Amino acid sequence: QVELEETGGDSVQSGGSLRLSCHASEFTYMGYCMAWFRQTPGKEREGVALIDTDGISDYADSVKGRFTISQDNAKNLLYLKMSSLKPEDTAMYYCAAGRCLPVHERGGSISPAEFDYWGQGTQVTVSS
Repeated sequence: QVELEETGGDSVQSGGSLRLSCHASEFTYMGYCMAWFRQTPGKEREGVALIDTDGISDYADSVKGRFTISQDNAKNLLYLKMSSLKPEDTAMYYCAAGRCLPVHERGGSISPAEFDYWGQGTQVTVSS
């Protein structure tokens, strides 16, 4: 059983930056896609960013140019660097691991159905 733990959530002002981290309990990244999702009460979980097994990344249109996903395999860490934050970025952020299509074969949104392992989430609040 893979365990994922997110840290780094905080309350920030609009226009600010945050970096979220996700630690995996074992060497998860080889053979797994890794992704960040977010969710607000009453809404479906939204895929924000994904990095495939070739290290290629993909982003939701709403965060392109503002968010960057990266990973440090030596430390079993996944990151989400968020810049130019907006109030609509306020959500619980989750990291996830799963077997998914590589970015060059993907089309459409990043679906939660592709991911088997989830963290507990970390809250990001952006105030105007």
